[in-house]
Amino acid sequence: MPAKRRTLDGTPAGEPHFCHNRREYTPGVAAVSTTPSPGPTAVPAAAPVPLPAREPDAATLARAAERAAGEVLTPPAPHLLADVVPAPQQVQPAPAENWALPAEAVIVVSADPAALAVAEQLAQLLRPATGYPLPVTDATAPEPAGGIALVLDQAADLGAEGYRLAISTTGVRVTAATATGLFYGVQTLRQLLPAAIESPVPVTAHWALPGGTITDAPRFPYRGAMLDVARHFFAVEDVLRVVDHLARYKLNHLHLHLTDDQGWRIAVDSWPKLTTIGAATEVGGGPGGHYTKADYARIVSYAAARHITVVPEIDLPGHTNSALVAYPELAPDKVAPPPYTGTEVGFSYVDPTDERTYDFVADVLGEVAALTPGPWLHIGGDEAFKVKGEVYTGFVERVQRIVADLGKTIVGWHQLAPAAHLDGRVLQWWGTNGEDPSTVDAVRRGARLILSPGNHAYLDMKYAPDTPIGHDWAGLIDVRKAYDWDPGTHVAGVPAEAVLGVEAPLWTESVTSLADIELLLLPRLPAIAELGWSPRATHDWAAFRDRLAGQGPRWATAGVTFHHAPEIPWPTAPTVPAQRNVPQTDPATR
Repeated sequence: MPAKRRTLDGTPAGEPHFCHNRREYTPGVAAVSTTPSPGPTAVPAAAPVPLPAREPDAATLARAAERAAGEVLTPPAPHLLADVVPAPQQVQPAPAENWALPAEAVIVVSADPAALAVAEQLAQLLRPATGYPLPVTDATAPEPAGGIALVLDQAADLGAEGYRLAISTTGVRVTAATATGLFYGVQTLRQLLPAAIESPVPVTAHWALPGGTITDAPRFPYRGAMLDVARHFFAVEDVLRVVDHLARYKLNHLHLHLTDDQGWRIAVDSWPKLTTIGAATEVGGGPGGHYTKADYARIVSYAAARHITVVPEIDLPGHTNSALVAYPELAPDKVAPPPYTGTEVGFSYVDPTDERTYDFVADVLGEVAALTPGPWLHIGGDEAFKVKGEVYTGFVERVQRIVADLGKTIVGWHQLAPAAHLDGRVLQWWGTNGEDPSTVDAVRRGARLILSPGNHAYLDMKYAPDTPIGHDWAGLIDVRKAYDWDPGTHVAGVPAEAVLGVEAPLWTESVTSLADIELLLLPRLPAIAELGWSPRATHDWAAFRDRLAGQGPRWATAGVTFHHAPEIPWPTAPTVPAQRNVPQTDPATR
């Protein structure tokens, strides 16, 4: 897979190939500079609140006092309606309609299971920092009534992922034609609240929202990121944390690079040695690891609940050393190679002339397809330097038919381009110069593209020469370089309508921990997310860097690692909101 385009001595690989797996770094994670949350203005002591006839409990008293204080002070919302990443399609501010979340607010939602799930997610996002109960109730015709309404409206002209967020003094209404649209409206609502909303414990804050209306929908249907779990293995919990980062910025696909020379990471019942032997290694000689089918199902389910589709990749015919160690009959010479823990590429491949290889491919892809409800199966296909010409295209064409027979749509790196076209075929383009006649020809024959240019979207590239981890074969990628390109025009000769979307890959030759993952993802992931979601007319570096700066306090409050990019005007001298010692009821009883 295209994560690796350089030779072991750091020089460009010979021929017209890149080796993008090279890593040079000092083990260990350097300290990451972050900025504490510039929380909202603290609420002053409240005026006396009349007591009800029945003696209230401490929580009721605290909430009543906070409500009274809010009525006395009512400061303005700390954010503008347009302070959102990705940039919304249409914004209509109404400053006179600012609204503050009251302690007694109720979330009312259409009586649809998927919509109810979104409402519960919203409540779970807001409860920890506010300390409010925020009960969820369904209704045939939800109305805010001073709280929040999530409304499914099949007649709404908003598309499959669009939403309308309306904020007024009477409450908040999110309208969408689908639960996915409601979910994205919730992500926008979350960003419009003070950064302190990310606190895992109750804090004192004025939970104000700016008045007005946002009408929004994505530019491209495919918006994703890739995590390489083959070079270094990452636990399920780490993958779920990555899913959360994608969901925050309205990305809807998680591509998992599950197999490579250094390790096989997904259980396959019909070929058990792939995990008992092939999963026992990783770059640098670590213990490796793999996902059981239950582990993988957990990732898929967690992602689906956040409207994210998992795209599994089984890399073929190259990048297969871990499979050959486990099953030498797949090797061209039928001899097991030694386990590999380095970062070179292009040396391994399954035997394309042996029928046993296609039994293997059919079994593996069949089991992975059965575990994956999404439409995509990614078969890799790059850097198979020793499988050339008609042998290579013949292998790809046969594997494409296997994928189609499984009822899935094939995705592969753009090296698949010369093979015969199959309906629905998607090529993932990772080039660096915008000129690719072979890919253009594949598009003319019906292929669609996912754009992942190595010199803009590869999140394993260093930000600067002193970034402690990462590569530089495609150049240094600071936040502006990640942001300043247009997927619709990036590959010469490819029309915008042939572009399915964008994806930001993170290869992990030098990445060994969740902190490493977050350091390289943030703050560049939101830049790629904006390219995939926002209209091109909204593209403006100066405006984006200001909006992105507001995300820093949110990450800091949530305990998320990020790179303190010097080109972003991160807030300084923040006011940290005071924690509230408010008795909490059991969430299960709310």
